[in-house]
Amino acid sequence: MEQRYATSPDQMPGFGTEELRRRFLVETVFVPGEVNVVYTHHDRIVLGGAVPAGKQLALPTFDELRAEYFLQNREIGIVNVGGTGTVTADGDTYTLPEGACLYVGKGTRDVVFADAEGGAAQFYLFSAPAHTVYPTQLVLRGEGNVRELGDQLTSNRRTLNQYIHEKGIRSCQIVMGVTELHPGSMWNTMPAHTHDRRTECYLYFNVPADARVIHLAGEPSETRHLVIADRQAVISPSWSLHSGVGTAAYSFVWAMAGENQSFDDMDSAPVTGLR
Repeated sequence: MEQRYATSPDQMPGFGTEELRRRFLVETVFVPGEVNVVYTHHDRIVLGGAVPAGKQLALPTFDELRAEYFLQNREIGIVNVGGTGTVTADGDTYTLPEGACLYVGKGTRDVVFADAEGGAAQFYLFSAPAHTVYPTQLVLRGEGNVRELGDQLTSNRRTLNQYIHEKGIRSCQIVMGVTELHPGSMWNTMPAHTHDRRTECYLYFNVPADARVIHLAGEPSETRHLVIADRQAVISPSWSLHSGVGTAAYSFVWAMAGENQSFDDMDSAPVTGLR
């Protein structure tokens, strides 16, 4: 478990490229045969990947959590961005094809990841502290609350799948889903926005090998950017805007934790005011 401490807006102007990447970009999310995670002190989120690579892979109890087991005081959202796999939670097995999302609640002792027959699963993990027990629940790709957003004329036509949210899978803090850009669209959201009440993390995937996503960060009056490749993740503090444009269409898992679970609680930053 890698630990990253919180940052404040007044630090951002002094960060060069390497420092920005060290603090906010998770370059290696998926490691074959491992559960690989980062603990960010922004809302005490844990994010990372689990890649069974042909074997059963248990969710470890990391010493840094000072807990008897990983989900003793936490909940977790899991999205499979690889081939079909399974997640077993306290003896109950759930099959996750590509794009499916599983919520596992506080108090679940044993979580085990595996490939389904012929599959090569890659599980993206997003965990936050929890204080109430909600049941483990699975939702398949396209079965959540589907919202069609944007316009082809502004290059941001996209399909947004809400999985863990106020009116879907219930959680204590986590809000989570998957957005897929339509062919010919590149912007993941515009206008850009902040939500000073929640930290948000993105996992970019289905990014072609010869393409990149330019992720905007920082305060609207003084932006910075990160250049991101396929299956890399970015941590966006509550004070930072988060918008991105790709050199080709792509998909991303978005996940938030913090003060509330209202997806539309955001503070817009009109493009004409960005600097």
